Amino acid sequence: MAVTSDIVESWRRPRLVLRRHLARGKSEPFVFSLLFVFLLVAFIAQIPVAARVSTLQPDVPMPPQLLGAGLGLLATIPVFYLLAAGSRLVGQLMGGRGSWYGARLALFWALVSVTPLVLLSGLVAGMIGPGPQLFLTGAIGFAAFLGQWIIGLGVVEQGE
Repeated sequence: MAVTSDIVESWRRPRLVLRRHLARGKSEPFVFSLLFVFLLVAFIAQIPVAARVSTLQPDVPMPPQLLGAGLGLLATIPVFYLLAAGSRLVGQLMGGRGSWYGARLALFWALVSVTPLVLLSGLVAGMIGPGPQLFLTGAIGFAAFLGQWIIGLGVVEQGE
């Protein structure tokens, strides 16, 4: 299936989607591509924000803002791998039967599954700016990410 179809389906049946990805067999390029897709969408979500800042402050050009955002997102790659490893260690301590690969897949798929909310947050930040609306969309996106990630870790660690 296409990633976009899997994103939509993961909001209804997240366990099934993750099981299907696990059944593909181990593929580090596939898992890294999931992380890359998330980072690319997160970068795209920064464009309205940079446009807003450039419009409100003409002395702050858009290209340097986007360069900084892109480099900042690339710098998070090791953090995400460490976060996945930490979740695997916690799973081991709790008696989980998962794998390091499964922990990475669960985290990176949870990130990809919330990309529509990441784009929405970028639009809200660019069009409305800071305020309760941006906080609400960010909180909903983060809660959705945590929910997807916890469900994914349950599938990976429990062998559901």
